[in-house]
Amino acid sequence: MKKAARPVIILVFFLTFSLIAVLVYRPEIFFRAPKPAEQRQSRVVIPRFETAGQGEEKSEERELAAFEDSMNAKIALNAGELLVTVLTQDFNGDLVDEQIIAYRNLSEPENRIYLCYVVFDRQINGYRRIWDIPTVVTRPGTISLYTQDITGDRGVCLILTGMNSGEARTMTIFKQNPGNDEEIPFDKIAEIEIDGSIQIQETDRTQAYRMGLTTGKSFTIAAYGRDPESDNILDQIEVIYSYNPGTNRFEESRLTRIPGSQIEQRRVRELLSGGSREFENFISGLWYYVSPQGTLDTRQYIYFDPKNRELIFYSDEVQQVFTWQNSSATRYGIYISSQNISVTTLRRSVDIELESLNSIRVKIFEDVRLKIGVSDSWQGSYRKAEPRRGEDGRRPFSIIAADSSGEGEPGPLVSYLDAAYDGPIGKLVFLKSGEYELRSGNVSSRGNYAFFTLDNRIVLELRPGTITGVSRETYLVEPGSGESPAPWKALTLVRVRLSIQGFQEVHEAAIPLSLVTES
Repeated sequence: MKKAARPVIILVFFLTFSLIAVLVYRPEIFFRAPKPAEQRQSRVVIPRFETAGQGEEKSEERELAAFEDSMNAKIALNAGELLVTVLTQDFNGDLVDEQIIAYRNLSEPENRIYLCYVVFDRQINGYRRIWDIPTVVTRPGTISLYTQDITGDRGVCLILTGMNSGEARTMTIFKQNPGNDEEIPFDKIAEIEIDGSIQIQETDRTQAYRMGLTTGKSFTIAAYGRDPESDNILDQIEVIYSYNPGTNRFEESRLTRIPGSQIEQRRVRELLSGGSREFENFISGLWYYVSPQGTLDTRQYIYFDPKNRELIFYSDEVQQVFTWQNSSATRYGIYISSQNISVTTLRRSVDIELESLNSIRVKIFEDVRLKIGVSDSWQGSYRKAEPRRGEDGRRPFSIIAADSSGEGEPGPLVSYLDAAYDGPIGKLVFLKSGEYELRSGNVSSRGNYAFFTLDNRIVLELRPGTITGVSRETYLVEPGSGESPAPWKALTLVRVRLSIQGFQEVHEAAIPLSLVTES
């Protein structure tokens, strides 16, 4: 009996030993390990091929999204506080962005703009405000907030410009204190108010400064205002402020009187006391740049269109269109805030001062946060475009008579006709209302038209209202020889393109048209 039980005991021992070994080395056979919680990990994204246009569009979208994110406040404002603008950047070098928030306190009757400093607190893993200070700015639409090393010692200077309730320009500069002092993180080193304009006069700094090896020369601040000792409204004073490292303040260093134009003072008072709308009407139209030598440069101009709320800058075959957002009257003119219609992150402020009754002085302030650096080319004097006379005494930019017989001074041109013409393009009907209709078989198109003259040539402009993608068509009009008055019995249309250089041929076949009695 004992002999028969011995093999059983050996087998049980072997199985037990095997089971223990399996439990030690392969426990997953008997026990299913719990599924680990899903964890988000970084992943490598391989970019797909994109066309050049798609890549540019997505790049602009990302840039816009980043800009909009930087304009969002990191904290919730208190009750009665209204956000005006935000400046986001790393102020203390800890690789985490801080914020300067400009806001209005609706419960305060003075309507001042306040600044608050917001930092990231690692203990609470969130943002908190540590510093608030009132400013002299009261008009939110005129605010510009940015940082710049204007003292030259590589310190962070916070610059706030704007206008107060007295329509005076203001500039307040705060310099960051070393050591990240939370009680007083910024020290006020300048606060200037003047009934004119204020600008920072930058100077070239050395290559060593740009490489971060040495300090640089401090910039000066120039403030322009009315000369209180003069009876001429356009006489100004220039006050220069220089930085004093000993007092850590900008102090007045020079005062210069600048005589203005001796022009009719009553009209000047009407323009400067009539508010922003009066000055908008005055600058409406085309203004050419005047070089420092006093010559007129027709290759660079600014077109002010207050009716459609647009500003157009043209120079070196580059045209920039800005939306006219806000106007504020100043002592000597107007201050305009604008935004580029294509690059919405590009904002431009235009300070315009009356120089004479046909000239203005323009100062441009770009959004410094974008580092565009193209504002200097637009600054200077501009003269209003006036109709000029040619050798024959006619005004190339004015309207001349279409019904002239060619003898003597022409009368005014009738811009709109009441006639119909037939030709290879179909039947072209002109209405006195300024509308036209082109009928070709069963197809009909409508739009607006106008006759005018340029460089003593009669021009017809058609603006189709039904053709997608076509904004205007321009034709030179050649009436039949010996014909008078309009409507002409016959005419020929030659397709051209207008540019700042004049007419440009399109090299399309001329279109002969004949007058028909029935419209």
